[in-house]
Amino acid sequence: MSNACTIGLDLAKHVLQAHGADEAGRVVFRKRLRRDKVLEFFASQPRCLVAMEACGGAHYWAREISRLGHEVRLIPASYVKPFVKRQKNDMADAEAICEAAQRPAMRFVAVKSEEQQASAVVFRARDILVRQRTQLINALRGHLAEYGMVVAQGPSHVAKLISHVEDPTSGLPDAARSTLGVLIEVLKSLDDRLRRLDTEIVRRAKEDEVARRLATIPGVGPVTATALAALAPAAETFRKGRDFAAWMGLTPLQRSTGGKQKLGRTSKMGERTLRRLLIIGASSVVQQASRCGAPEGSWLAQMLSRKPRMLVVVALANKMARTAWALLAKGETYRSPAVAASG
Repeated sequence: MSNACTIGLDLAKHVLQAHGADEAGRVVFRKRLRRDKVLEFFASQPRCLVAMEACGGAHYWAREISRLGHEVRLIPASYVKPFVKRQKNDMADAEAICEAAQRPAMRFVAVKSEEQQASAVVFRARDILVRQRTQLINALRGHLAEYGMVVAQGPSHVAKLISHVEDPTSGLPDAARSTLGVLIEVLKSLDDRLRRLDTEIVRRAKEDEVARRLATIPGVGPVTATALAALAPAAETFRKGRDFAAWMGLTPLQRSTGGKQKLGRTSKMGERTLRRLLIIGASSVVQQASRCGAPEGSWLAQMLSRKPRMLVVVALANKMARTAWALLAKGETYRSPAVAASG
């Protein structure tokens, strides 16, 4: 048994590295642990702070080690990197994790429960299927273009691609037609699986009270609302809505110096799934406003009149993220600015 008050644990598939330090930061032990010996080792340790990088398997180990009475904290890998001294290896990584965990201003990642991780599986699976469908559509379009058959981009034009392949008078060689037919069969199978996942997501959105409230935000549908409820950390994790938007990567990069504020492109340093869904929702709102017109004098109308469209989309996604945080934090339902002002 050691007198370590902080243990940094570098995770791996088979062999994990532990680094123990006392209150003054002095090294108490460095130890390599086989995967099947990790819990046995921590069971023999007095209650202490155990820190790990937030990576694959980190939430599992955090739950298991917490059950042994230890306090577990997960640190983003980018926050650990500055503490690595010279060469990168398992011992140096574990020491860096231990040192980073002792910083009073360090930010940590909330540990997810098994239920939270299970709720996220449907969105991860859906993302994979959507990417595969996009690859197949692009492959069909590219192959047909080699025979002079050009079709507009987008899933809405897939029927034209299929009709060219299935039309015997299209001039497509039989060898190419049979091969592209295989791609079409896989594409139809993916569409069927995506419809089943979307049905499951809509069902969850109707049953989940939080998702129903989030769906009242313009541009937030059942998929985005359920994803926010499943993937976003607890609202109290963030001090304000801007922190929530920054966590999603919807705030600009800063390169400010000498008292001069210099803002760059959107950071894209956060949750990819939620960021993409919010940008898609914001794009639909901006598209509707461009066709039918935004309310006169509204924030959206002013932005569209003086800013590029894509910039407005990202800015609106940022605004939607802040609104979502407010609803999560206060337990309220969205009210439009006009209704809020009259109330």
